[in-house]
Amino acid sequence: MFKKLQLSALIIGLLAVSFGCNNFQKILKTADNDSKYETGMDLYEKGDFNKALQFFDLLRAIYRGTDKGAKLTYYTANCYYQTKNYTVAGYYYKQYTQMYPRSEYAQECSFLAAYCSFLNSPRPGLDQSSTYQALSELQQFIDAYPKSKQVKDANQLMDKLRAKLETKAYNISKLYYRMGDYQAAITSFENLMDNYPDSDYQEDVLYYIAKAYFLYAEKSIYQKKAERYEKTVEAYNNLLYFYPESKHLKDVKGINEEARKHLNNK
Repeated sequence: MFKKLQLSALIIGLLAVSFGCNNFQKILKTADNDSKYETGMDLYEKGDFNKALQFFDLLRAIYRGTDKGAKLTYYTANCYYQTKNYTVAGYYYKQYTQMYPRSEYAQECSFLAAYCSFLNSPRPGLDQSSTYQALSELQQFIDAYPKSKQVKDANQLMDKLRAKLETKAYNISKLYYRMGDYQAAITSFENLMDNYPDSDYQEDVLYYIAKAYFLYAEKSIYQKKAERYEKTVEAYNNLLYFYPESKHLKDVKGINEEARKHLNNK
């Protein structure tokens, strides 16, 4: 008896699904755009974003420039956002702000477009074009809506993006150092200090600059040695001044003394 009930329930469920699919396709093909609109919105509210998109894609051009068109673009962007397709979601959020700049969701879409670019920003080891794009879009949002409650969020996101760029710059500098290209390493480390004066890597950067200048001096022609030994001593003194308890001081104390000997004997 129980198995018969299970079988009946399964058959009813399959029939319901079949009916639902047929009804779905029927509405998609109908010329009644109002029915399509209501069905798409209903699917969206139920969280069936992929099916909702099929209706929205058919209707956006039809209702373009109207209140329904604005809502369709907004909901299309939300569908892609909910399905984690942030590139396409960002495209439609931007489209909304461009087409409907005075509509109710314009400010929200401006922020979400930038946030999608933030979410697309890759780890530091990869190309950072998306990171720069996200920074630009977040700044544009702040400039356009300086009194928005989301300005604080935008600034926090920008801090995270800058930290990622800082990490990439630090890793590149260290790579130059490890490759023995001390001139490039010094330039890269010094640029990092200029671009990120409050860098969390400052202590390590000062350490690497001191070592890189010393090793660079050792490999230099005679006429250039003194200048680079002086830079070694200067870098050591900077590390000592800013980080008197630095774990690196013991390591660079010897090269500082060696550099001073070379300068005293010139």
